[in-house]
Amino acid sequence: MKKLLILALLIFGKNWAQEKSFTTQEVDVNNLIKGTLYSANKTTKNTDLAIIIAGSGPTDRNGNQAGLENNSLKYLAESLAQNQIAAYTFDKRIIAQMAQGTLSEKDLSFEDFITDVKEITQFFKAQKKYRKIILIGHSEGSLIGMVAAQSQADAFVSVAGAGRPIDEVLVEQIEKQAPSMSAEVKEDLEILKKGQTFELKNPAMGILFRESVQPYMISWLKYNPRTEIQKLKIPVLLINGSRDIQVPASDAQLLKTAKPDSQFKIIADMNHVFKKITSDDMMANATLSGQPEVPIMPELTQSINEFIKSL
Repeated sequence: MKKLLILALLIFGKNWAQEKSFTTQEVDVNNLIKGTLYSANKTTKNTDLAIIIAGSGPTDRNGNQAGLENNSLKYLAESLAQNQIAAYTFDKRIIAQMAQGTLSEKDLSFEDFITDVKEITQFFKAQKKYRKIILIGHSEGSLIGMVAAQSQADAFVSVAGAGRPIDEVLVEQIEKQAPSMSAEVKEDLEILKKGQTFELKNPAMGILFRESVQPYMISWLKYNPRTEIQKLKIPVLLINGSRDIQVPASDAQLLKTAKPDSQFKIIADMNHVFKKITSDDMMANATLSGQPEVPIMPELTQSINEFIKSL
């Protein structure tokens, strides 16, 4: 009997240890913004909420795209909830538009994504449940959150956010990967920066400048991250990974220079999707970025958690 009792305690003890310290709830802000709210099992009037904003492309609430799953945003939200910070992740509007059959690339605007974040923030503010609301933007989501936070948030966190306008980033990438196309890219970008579209004559440039995406590029080119971050009058945390080959740590330093009072953290060996890697090899990074079972680096959550708790 005594052995059976000990065995039972061991079994149940294991189950108790595995019990999650947070719950999830599906929350739709409107017909285009659908997401998941992660909440600690015990919440109080002092609970804070982090709204996590995904990067470019048709990225879902977990940080994934079709054929490329990493669960980066899901793991971040879970980790925050385990630290008594509520978190909301959401599918970008183009996910819902694709499902509804209403997606029109030529009608997309960068401002649409800023508006979505503002609406999410207003939705949760109206509930009067949270002490502070913090926007966390990843990659392109950094610039989106940066603009939205100017009027909506209590604090802002940039993770792997560009410190340069998108035209400077594109030119740098082209000069490295296809230098023969550099001059043409610069000419096309200058046209778009003037708010004008153009007839695409070089099919090789379609991935960047197909006519249906030019209006979106025009709306995106209006924003310079270094200008926008200076407009923030709230606490700011800048984070980058030392192994991020998509947005190098030097971009975070540019933002820090533009916003000297911001907090700044470079996480050693973290790549673009928050995972540990000890190489800058592109294939190794691509492989790791498609492995959803690999957890994110705990230093990321620790840095964000300490920042939010200090507000």
